[in-house]
Amino acid sequence: MSSTKIGLGLAALGRPDYLNIRPDSNIDKSVATFRNTAFKVLDEAYQLGIRDFDVAPSYGLGEEFLQNWNDSRGYKDVCLSTKFGYTYVANWEIGFSGKHEIKEHSIEKLNEQWEVSKALLPNLKIYQIHSATLDSGVLTNNAVLSRLNELKQEYQLEIGISSSGTEQVKIIEEARKIEFNGEALFNSYQVTFNIFEQSTFQILKELINEGKTVIIKEGLANGRIFKYDKFKAYDKAYNYLETLSNKYNTGNDAIALRFIMDYLEPKVVLSGASNSIQLEQNLKASNFVLTEDEITTLKSFAVSKDHYWNERSDLEWN
Repeated sequence: MSSTKIGLGLAALGRPDYLNIRPDSNIDKSVATFRNTAFKVLDEAYQLGIRDFDVAPSYGLGEEFLQNWNDSRGYKDVCLSTKFGYTYVANWEIGFSGKHEIKEHSIEKLNEQWEVSKALLPNLKIYQIHSATLDSGVLTNNAVLSRLNELKQEYQLEIGISSSGTEQVKIIEEARKIEFNGEALFNSYQVTFNIFEQSTFQILKELINEGKTVIIKEGLANGRIFKYDKFKAYDKAYNYLETLSNKYNTGNDAIALRFIMDYLEPKVVLSGASNSIQLEQNLKASNFVLTEDEITTLKSFAVSKDHYWNERSDLEWN
């Protein structure tokens, strides 16, 4: 049985608008409500056995929520991860029309965001470059890489990258080459992988075999694993997911997460739950194991990475 743990990502808990297919778009989006919900979900997650929590400065107030929760609870056994490189600029404006987050992979941004993020110590275990890309130049920025290595040595952190887009494999390949004193800088890789986006499978298995920490995000394909009229091309996948959901008495979300756990076997797969009900549904993935035939069928629903990411870019913030 897979040893993969389910963790909790705070992207949907920390800001009022999120890149997703959200059926509950009429929820109260006040800061107070989001803070209360975040604490409730974090408490329940811990009670249900989750110990891995992932956040970023661009997740609205997510990092603040996690820090306040972490400080007030005083748990010693949680593994927190955060990132640098994106700044949230929507300022909690509902329906914000511009870019919600701005990317900057500079040494100045690293130092600025580290001054805030370090409050998560000593439970902060993984510090990542947020959505590392080749065109941002961050993987050849010696000032940034050297500073990350300093933080790694001083605080015994795992240094990682998160990745998105069609060049995930190339980004990971470049990151793997970076060393200081003969030691790889990056020990952790947070990667998009799901039923529809499987292009990174081979390189992720290599990382897992090397003992690297592999964390999977967007396991539900930003909500696309749920039947949605806009995505008729996935009808065959939806029908099969429904069959498995009926067999295992669970939802499509648990099937999708279980597929990642059984097929890839990463260290952690993140739930992106925005409330307790979604969290409980996601955690049902731990209650069963898919057969080899079922895994093979689910593998067949992969689409080209270009199609997947073009489709994702057309999703709306809501």
